Amino acid sequence: MNWASLYSAQRTGDKEQKNTNNDLVRNAFLRDYDRIIFSSAFRRLQNKTQVFPLPGAIFVHNRLTHSLEVASVGRSLGKAVGEKIAARYSTETESFREFYRHELPYVIASACLAHDIGNPPFGHSGEDAIRAFFNGLTGDMRKLIHESLTTNQLKDFENFEGNSNALRVLTNSFNESEPGGYKLTYTTLASLVKYPCSSTEGFNKKTGLIATKKSGFFDSETNTYTQIAGLLQIPRKEGHEHVYARHPFVYLTEAADDICYRVIDLEDAHRLHIISLETFKDMFLPFFENETAEYNKRAYIEKKLSNINDDNQKVQYIRARWIGLMIEKMADLFMAHEEELLNGALEKDLLKCLPAADHQLIDRINEFSVKHVYNYKAVVEIEIAGYNVIGGLLKEFVHAVLHPAHPKSGKLIKLVSPQFPISANEKDVYKNIQSLVDFISGMTDLYAIDIYRKITGITIPELR
Repeated sequence: MNWASLYSAQRTGDKEQKNTNNDLVRNAFLRDYDRIIFSSAFRRLQNKTQVFPLPGAIFVHNRLTHSLEVASVGRSLGKAVGEKIAARYSTETESFREFYRHELPYVIASACLAHDIGNPPFGHSGEDAIRAFFNGLTGDMRKLIHESLTTNQLKDFENFEGNSNALRVLTNSFNESEPGGYKLTYTTLASLVKYPCSSTEGFNKKTGLIATKKSGFFDSETNTYTQIAGLLQIPRKEGHEHVYARHPFVYLTEAADDICYRVIDLEDAHRLHIISLETFKDMFLPFFENETAEYNKRAYIEKKLSNINDDNQKVQYIRARWIGLMIEKMADLFMAHEEELLNGALEKDLLKCLPAADHQLIDRINEFSVKHVYNYKAVVEIEIAGYNVIGGLLKEFVHAVLHPAHPKSGKLIKLVSPQFPISANEKDVYKNIQSLVDFISGMTDLYAIDIYRKITGITIPELR
């Protein structure tokens, strides 16, 4: 790979290669950002759980606020790296330097903005609930599905992945005739796919490839990603059918997310009085211990903290300074690993490239968060609710499309939005089940609970 071939203004749905933008106000990648932020799929993230249950008396992060913050960090990372690339390759064309200095920040911000757009309700337990349902099929339902789907199609559901679903949400036109979905640039989409491989070849850590840690595209979007990889000259991994090297920009999108959730989840935990200010300081101030720049020295940070009265404000200050420090470190690490990135050979994320001392501190945050935040009672309760609600919805709707002659089936299918077409052709099992998963994974937490209660009779709908 080379920096000059890794970006393009080509969009999904375009008939010809397109590298020009007639909008004199917004560059092609800022238009990507605008298309995402004004979409209903993005707007629904405001009622999807990040970690802690919603809503509450204390406002904590939801998927939407998290995505906005990740986009902000991603924009800064894109700017920092873009300036370094433009400076290192100062003899390149003006358009090359223009892209890296001024347009890359919007690419990364757009990819960050959309990174969770394919996630179902109830946090990561929503993904687990979809996987559990399809892995636990029994009887006639199991027989019908297994006989009707290819291995890769079946794995799309058994290994359901929000990252793969994000690419589907952004590129699929669903029930509309105009192709291309949101018509985003190939560059933004490639920067979003963290695990560029199929469902069958994904979820395999034995390969040693970061691309196969999970998966990045469903069977239905394989051709779409193949086209993206072809245009941007992203190589396929030798010995694999649908496993590709990561686009280098993915590492920036991933780093922005990694930075944010590690500090934001603990900030939320502090606001909810799950952890103390001292614990928060103990997690993040050690990162400043050996910094040489005056404004990054621990003594300087602690002096500033002594002038702040409110504990929440102190946490916010530490969070802001830590994010700033991590942006500097990630940008430097990205350039330090330039050769590996362009060779598609960097098989770990940027945070794992930190010096040993910093990496140990990250591991400490991870271990603490798992023990004291992600297994907090209210978090576990919402995850269990997710299993029951999503599992219950899938059981009802999947049975309906597999047995359309059943009296109840026709009524259930009428509840599915026309955006997600259900075919009467009995051979369209994959497409029909995918439409149901599209429908359910796109729900907000509250809508999923509401419709589950109504179709199971827990709540009787009122006439309006």
